[in-house]
Amino acid sequence: MVTAGDFRNGLTFDMDGQVMQVVEFQHVKPGKGAAFVRTKLKNVITGAVTETTFNPTAKFQEAYVERKDMEYLYEDSGLYYFMDPETYEQLPVSGDVMNDSFKFVKENMVCKILSYKGNVFGVEAPNFVELKVTKTDPGFKGNTATNTTKPATLETGAVIKVPLFIDEGEMIKIDTRTGEYLSRA
Repeated sequence: MVTAGDFRNGLTFDMDGQVMQVVEFQHVKPGKGAAFVRTKLKNVITGAVTETTFNPTAKFQEAYVERKDMEYLYEDSGLYYFMDPETYEQLPVSGDVMNDSFKFVKENMVCKILSYKGNVFGVEAPNFVELKVTKTDPGFKGNTATNTTKPATLETGAVIKVPLFIDEGEMIKIDTRTGEYLSRA
């Protein structure tokens, strides 16, 4: 059991049959009246975010979300196949649980599969990936204004903004959480 006074960012718990994750919390002690905990909660299954206040003594059952490293193999008719590196067992995952960061994942990359009571509800891509630029416009000499970017298509098909000095065929490092260019690889 976990109380609302023990909430921390990232904590998962069961509230009314729904698995919730604490995104933000604030313990408030007003000058008059009882203390309370103001939270921003995310439903890990549906992705809906709600703001709620709790009495600090409110108790909830802690929910254990399993995070397992699995290797991405391939996609076939809307199903994405992942392999457990220990048992070599393959797991098909529906495309509707994939988030935006998955567009940076290529075959044979290791991702985290998130599940609760055996039901897969999410796939986390690695935080940083190195991908090859397959298509971009050339940067012209003298075109050196600061912070100027151009679109570039990566080997996974994703399109991001890169600095003018990046050319086709170069390997670049990307932060999958924000979708931003970090550096040359």
